[in-house]
Amino acid sequence: MLVRTFTLFTRQLPALLLLLLCCQVAVAQSLSVQGKVTDEQGSGLPGASVAVKGTTNGTITDGNGNYKLEVRSSDDVLVVSFIGYLAQELPVGSRDFINIQLQPNQNQLNEVVVTALGIEREEKALGYATQTVTGESLSNARSNNFASALSGKVAGLTLVSPGSGPVNSTRISLRGDNSLSPNGNNALIILDGVPMNSGLTSSGVDNAYGAGSGNDIPVDFGNGIADINPDDIESITVLKGPSAAALYGSRAANGVLIITTKSGSNRRKGLGVTVNSNFSINDVLQWPDYQYEYGQGTHDLNKEGQPYYSYHVSEDGKNTGGTSSAYGPKFDGQYFYQYDPTLEGQSAERQLWRPYKDNIKGFFRTGSTITNSVAVDGGNERASARASLTHSKNEWIMPNTGFERMTAALSLNYNVSDKLKLNSKINFTHKKSDNLPGTGYSNQSIAYFMIFQNPNVDLAWYEPRWKKGKEQLEQIHPFSSYIDNPYVIAYEMTNAMNNYATVGNLSATYEFSPKLDLLVRSALTTRQEDRAQRRPFNSANFPFGYYKEQSIFDYEINNDFLVTYKEKLGSDIDIRTSFGGNIRREKYRLTNGVLDGLVIPGVYKLSNGLSNPMMTTSHANKHVNSLYGLATFSYQDKVFVDVTGRNDWSSTLPVQNNSFFYPSINSSFILSDIFMLPRQVSYAKLRLSAAKVGNDTSPYRTRKYYGQSDFAASGSVPTTLHNTEFKPELTTSYEAGLEYRLFQGRLGMDITLYQSFTENQILEIPLDPTTGYSRAVMNAGKVRNQGIELMLNATPVETSGFRWNSSVVWSKNDNKVMELAEDLGADQQVIHMGGQANIIAKVGGSTGDIYGFGFVRSPDGQIVYDKAGLPAYPAETQYIGNAYADWKAGFNNEFSYKNFRFNVLLDGQYGGIIYSQTHHKMAEQGKLKSTLMGREDGFIIGDGVVDNGDGTFSPNTVKVTPQAYYTRYYRRANVESNSFDASFLKLREVRLEYNLPKSLLARTRFINGASVALYGRDLAMLTKFPIFDPETAALNGGTIMPGVEMGQMPSTRTFGMNVTLQL
Repeated sequence: MLVRTFTLFTRQLPALLLLLLCCQVAVAQSLSVQGKVTDEQGSGLPGASVAVKGTTNGTITDGNGNYKLEVRSSDDVLVVSFIGYLAQELPVGSRDFINIQLQPNQNQLNEVVVTALGIEREEKALGYATQTVTGESLSNARSNNFASALSGKVAGLTLVSPGSGPVNSTRISLRGDNSLSPNGNNALIILDGVPMNSGLTSSGVDNAYGAGSGNDIPVDFGNGIADINPDDIESITVLKGPSAAALYGSRAANGVLIITTKSGSNRRKGLGVTVNSNFSINDVLQWPDYQYEYGQGTHDLNKEGQPYYSYHVSEDGKNTGGTSSAYGPKFDGQYFYQYDPTLEGQSAERQLWRPYKDNIKGFFRTGSTITNSVAVDGGNERASARASLTHSKNEWIMPNTGFERMTAALSLNYNVSDKLKLNSKINFTHKKSDNLPGTGYSNQSIAYFMIFQNPNVDLAWYEPRWKKGKEQLEQIHPFSSYIDNPYVIAYEMTNAMNNYATVGNLSATYEFSPKLDLLVRSALTTRQEDRAQRRPFNSANFPFGYYKEQSIFDYEINNDFLVTYKEKLGSDIDIRTSFGGNIRREKYRLTNGVLDGLVIPGVYKLSNGLSNPMMTTSHANKHVNSLYGLATFSYQDKVFVDVTGRNDWSSTLPVQNNSFFYPSINSSFILSDIFMLPRQVSYAKLRLSAAKVGNDTSPYRTRKYYGQSDFAASGSVPTTLHNTEFKPELTTSYEAGLEYRLFQGRLGMDITLYQSFTENQILEIPLDPTTGYSRAVMNAGKVRNQGIELMLNATPVETSGFRWNSSVVWSKNDNKVMELAEDLGADQQVIHMGGQANIIAKVGGSTGDIYGFGFVRSPDGQIVYDKAGLPAYPAETQYIGNAYADWKAGFNNEFSYKNFRFNVLLDGQYGGIIYSQTHHKMAEQGKLKSTLMGREDGFIIGDGVVDNGDGTFSPNTVKVTPQAYYTRYYRRANVESNSFDASFLKLREVRLEYNLPKSLLARTRFINGASVALYGRDLAMLTKFPIFDPETAALNGGTIMPGVEMGQMPSTRTFGMNVTLQL
């Protein structure tokens, strides 16, 4: 072998020597070029990049703009670039000194932003805050709901999700809560000019805690925004306040997200094809700190005075296996009579007392999502088109759950003539699932099983599901009949859905002259969703089974026109005016068929009931007509003023009050053009705006009508008093902002101050039951929001081949309830109910204030104990904290080196609290490590004082058992002990991408571009929250309730790989 290697080396030696000689000659022939890079005024530009085209050979200029670079030959070409300037290419030739003067890139300063009604405006002309997120940014680290990709990227935006499963619907709000209504704070979603319904139609009761009392459990079937394919998105523009969104009318008081999908390109030849394949896996991000040192029991002692366990009555003593608490014997090598799965009862002999440390985590699997898409685009000078098809298959971490989704998108643009242009976009989605998990504190939820599972119970004992010979009749749930078998929950208690949704529009623009044009557009949104929920025999809530069919259909049609006239007065003044109108028609239909009790087990049909199915229907129609106008004035492209006005006529308001007008005015001043600012200031702009936006309400609140009854051929009288005189809600907003860029755009900052007041809120106020009604609809309440938003972006380093971009978003909102209907005796408004923790608005408080029972405390803040040594019971509920963060921030960094791109995003919030029902129950039952203190000693002395009854207090010295202490300390009614700081910091996104070199792809002759990326999402988290994730909420029917965790499913982290080919 050695001889062969030596022979091969000697044969290649001449070639190696020749290669070295050539290299020496090349080095000897290298040239040196130097010079200076200056701006348009002749001043040196420090940090400019000077590189040899097509190579990695380059340098950057010094503090005075000077550079020196070695080149290989006179044929080399220098590429000179600097942020904010147009790049230049210069051949070296025979020159030793090359000076370069760069010109500003005006396109970077005149960015185009999509604003209300799809009108494109220069960013500098806007007098209100907007923010744009690119489609590329949304695809950095994919999730099942693309809206989550906005986390940490938009200042002032809050996402609230219920932690409910694979679809995990999201409530999007901007600049705090304006409304006291539970569902009144959603931002408006516009997809290609079409308003989308982003609301959630859940199935189940309206209180996640009450889901265990004979009702079906809330199930998150998703909302429309979750089904948009991120690969089809070109950009998302966020209009944060009423000033920006006023032209969208009554639904825009909470801000707008304008989603623009991709269009076809005007290719001269052929078609462009993009193929994308994505694979990701998920597992649980964080687990509660379970204890596996003590098993099931309540500190029972045998006749020898030693702790013992007995599944049923045995020679050791009474049955101790009927409790859900874990205050039993310590795992210390003992042998007890325990459950034997082969006998489906107590073991014949004592068995080793041991923990099963995987008896909760082992139920979950590694989830996965596979997404494949193909997009084709093309066109010419008159027409362009793009079509895409995407398929996703998800298998979630809970067995037998997930979904399958197919989306198709089509974009067509055709210039019929120089004057007439036609445009159309349509998005179609089909999503189906055989099972989506239920959520909430209910025995139909796997979260409920996790709470009640004991350390000494093997998960494998549940796997057969049904007792032998009693299939579909009697579950295996050997420790409690009100805890359903987890595998029965997963495989038998299914929540299926089949959804078809379409969003599309067709528009035509006719240019009568260069000054006058007309836009007409018709848009349609439809959804048809069918659901089926099954509950088998022997379920805790449904001993004879349960079956429910639900059908939902809704559509919305918008027809609008917009006439635009442009005029130039002299050389300094530009005027643009627009006038338009909209006709909106909405229809909603919900049909339910319910069987509470089946004849034949396992047969789920409405004809298989012990009684006739209970059929209910709900219909709602809404009409809104609108007229609006916009006038824009520009002076020397330095001062801009916009004035808008819109009038809506809504069918949901009383006839005498159904017309409401709202104006806005905003202005921007380009300070960098008006004044001579220091040379370091590249751009500076001042923004000022004021707006008033109206809002209507849901249908049928102005007239009395009868409801459906649970009994055949009967009805029910209304319990809510209608109102024929209430007025529309009004939101008045003021905003000021300053934007500037330094060092030719390498450092930028945007700061916004805002304040808004929402009054005449349309609420249901509690009434004295003696009136015959429980609530009344009326105008009551005023809410103020004020805050600050900050955006920073910088390019700290830019050299030849390497670039580091960094951005920070930070926001703080202060919310205050200014007024309620106190003259009617309503000193508070209940916004959400979540078991013992309720969100209640009071004058002087906030819309996110959580109230509940807490500790009794002495004047110096110590916990007061009763004479038995346990925390005293309070007499009244108290303020616990606020659900919303004091401030939120995101920190994004992108590093580009040659063909590599690395992106990392940190996202977090400071402040806010969250109440955890899961923590209450697990701590009360002694299943968390936080309840181990005192067990070795057998007693605890609570840290606090005892009320002496005379106004004085003395230290508590009474010993109590750990079980008695923790059961009282963490009891359900004690919201304070089960509430935690909701602050967190997450490693939200990480992505490493490699773009294959063009030279390599050229050999294939058909691949124009290719990239491979590895990414992760929610990879790590710092938080004081002891359960799964502080970034969660409760699902109360169709309402997402922030600040309360009520049987949350585990949140996940994601690892993925993405491959993209451009053909």
